[in-house]
Amino acid sequence: MGVDAPVEPSGLNADGTVEVPPMDRPGQVGWYRNGPAPGQTGPAVLLGHLDTRKGPAVFNRVRELRPGDRIEIRRQDGSSVAYRVRELRQFAKNEFPTELVYGDTDTPQLRLITCGGTLSGNGHYTDNIIVLADLIP
Repeated sequence: MGVDAPVEPSGLNADGTVEVPPMDRPGQVGWYRNGPAPGQTGPAVLLGHLDTRKGPAVFNRVRELRPGDRIEIRRQDGSSVAYRVRELRQFAKNEFPTELVYGDTDTPQLRLITCGGTLSGNGHYTDNIIVLADLIP
């Protein structure tokens, strides 16, 4: 996808939903800090916007990823970990697969999450696109 973006920790909103980067920072990625960091056992979750009213955002090209594609994450300590895309899935926001995204795994995995589907009248997309990827040993 050609993404080289800053990653900032995110947590939960007051209503229990995960925080996403602010709309005025469309090039920022959020890492769900209550879960594993990239390279640790479990699903590391990264969130980014698809677009904003001003144009494409950091995960605008996420739909172009295909199984077998490589995703490399540069960690804060300067080291890198690499993942291989297993699949892309799309879910209606009201059917978000919480266990698939955040549930425990026996291996280091990666989840990329952005919006998808149709832009509704309220300015929000109807779906989420979720990329599932596995650590490359």
